[in-house]
Amino acid sequence: MSVAPKASKVTWPTPPEGGWTADDLDRLPNLPPHTELIDGSLVFVSPQTIFHERAIDFFKWQLQSLAPADLEVFREFTIDLDRQNRPEPDVVVVRGDVVEDPDQTRFPAGAVLLVIEVVSEDSVSRDRETKPLKYARARIPHYWRVENENGRAAVHVFELEPTTGAYTGINIFRERMKVDVPFPADLDLTQIRARRDRTQ
Repeated sequence: MSVAPKASKVTWPTPPEGGWTADDLDRLPNLPPHTELIDGSLVFVSPQTIFHERAIDFFKWQLQSLAPADLEVFREFTIDLDRQNRPEPDVVVVRGDVVEDPDQTRFPAGAVLLVIEVVSEDSVSRDRETKPLKYARARIPHYWRVENENGRAAVHVFELEPTTGAYTGINIFRERMKVDVPFPADLDLTQIRARRDRTQ
C-alpha cells in the first residue's frame, strides 16, 4: 500500500496590525516579482499577455529615445506614494537627479512626471479607479492608461488639474499619439500589436 505524498503547505505573509508599509516591500522574503503595495495590502500580479509586454516595451524605449537628458524612463519600478502605497507602474518617467545608485528599488512620487499603466484582465479596476486616484493625490502631473482594443492600443491621456487635484481626461489616442507634455512625442501606436503582422 503506497502512501500519497503530503502536499506542501503554502504560507502567505501575515500582515502586521495596520497593514504593510512601503519599507516592508524591500524586507519581505520570497515575494513574487512585481508585487505592489496598495492600501497596506500586497498585490500579486498575474502572468502578463503578449500585448501587455509589447506595450510596455514600446513606451519604455520610445519615451527613452525622446526624453530630455535630465529625465529617465523605467519599466516596472515602484514609487513611494505614502507609507501604505508603493505601486509599480508599467512605465515611469522620473527626474534624473533621483536615480541614485544601482541598488535603488523605488522613486519618490515628487520626482515622477508620468506614470503609464497597461490594463490587464486582473488590473482593470486598479488601473481605471484606484491607482489614478492615488497618483493624483501624490501630485503626479501625467497619467496614461493603455487599453487593449482587439489587439490594438488605445491610450487614454490624463493631466492633473491643479485646482481640484484630480486628473482631467485630455484625449484618447489610437494609431497615432501626438503630445507636448511632459515632453514632445509623436508615437506610432500601430507598432503595438497583440500579434505581429508577418510578411512573406
